[in-house]
Amino acid sequence: MMFSTARLILRPPNAEDLARLFAIYGDPATNQFNPAGPLADIHRAEALLEGWLEHWNANGYGQWAIASRDAPEHIIGFGGIALYNYLDVERLNLGYRFDSAAWGKGYATELGSAALTFAFNELNAEQVFALVRPSHRASIGVLEKIGMQRIDVLDDVPGQPQSLVFKANRDS
Repeated sequence: MMFSTARLILRPPNAEDLARLFAIYGDPATNQFNPAGPLADIHRAEALLEGWLEHWNANGYGQWAIASRDAPEHIIGFGGIALYNYLDVERLNLGYRFDSAAWGKGYATELGSAALTFAFNELNAEQVFALVRPSHRASIGVLEKIGMQRIDVLDDVPGQPQSLVFKANRDS
């Protein structure tokens, strides 16, 4: 299922996206707030992509491969809505990661808004959650800009500051 916004093309990922996935998720710059750090090798990228494809096959939605309308053949990031288990419940979670060359252009906000619209209108979700590291001011700003509110913290990485939990409700 392809989806688009004013400036972005959102489509299910495929095997041909592996190199871009590894380039983005293996880049230290895009992982500066990720306690696990960048993906160490292409095999970890393959496993991540395989999990995304399995999620798509099982649910009919998941992480999108993201390109700009100006360069539809070049993936600038990955993100969307996927099921994620935390706070002892499986929840719809918004997540994204963009190539550092795409930062500062409002793409995360555009993707986040589209993902919430998709979740509420196409999936009939009542709530969408997001996790963010407390030092990641840019992502916190994106989540607030798209109407998500901080509701909790999650001790998800031992020895690290707790992640912030954000939520958007269908009728907010």
